[in-house]
Amino acid sequence: MQSVYQHLISLLFVFSSLQVNQLTEGCSCALTHPQDAFCNSDIVIRAKVVGKKLLRDGPFGTMRYTVKQMKMYKGFDKVQHVQHIYTDASESLCGVKFDINKYQYLITGRVYDDKVYTGLCNFNERWERLSLAQKKGINHRYQLGCNCRIKPCHYLPCFVTSKNECLWTDMLSHFGYPGYQSRHYACIAQKEGYCSWYRGMTARDKTTINATDP
Repeated sequence: MQSVYQHLISLLFVFSSLQVNQLTEGCSCALTHPQDAFCNSDIVIRAKVVGKKLLRDGPFGTMRYTVKQMKMYKGFDKVQHVQHIYTDASESLCGVKFDINKYQYLITGRVYDDKVYTGLCNFNERWERLSLAQKKGINHRYQLGCNCRIKPCHYLPCFVTSKNECLWTDMLSHFGYPGYQSRHYACIAQKEGYCSWYRGMTARDKTTINATDP
């Protein structure tokens, strides 16, 4: 009887260890172009994080960040003004950490019960780290391509299969992610339902290019 009891204890220990490992390595996110992150979000704002509070509402809790909203780019129909951002307190559950009273952030998220939630799988970045093209995309260009489909290419060969697709090849580059298309291009709707990559950095450098390029 004692050996059976010891065996059960051993199994319980192994199971607990597996659960801990799963929690530690639990957050896994697919690579997302900033335009897709914008289009798939309920809320997109630029804000400075000015405070935080841990809410004991679960085994790991929820972190509530207090923000000073600078500008709202998307979500006027969801929330009039964002004061708090909610995220899982544990990074293993995709909780995101913001520095307090240091930087302005671009924050994207979803709205549930009038609360804004975000995580590691959302697009959250310090504002000064965004490229000029990304800032312009957030301001207006990304919205023009929300009916387009950005198709990731992870290995060759890969092709567009629909006229509303833009082929995203950053993952093939040795520079890694985020790559050139992520930082400098938007997939914009053109005539007759076609979509193509668009790069508009300056007045002298506005060029529409083929859907399979760059």
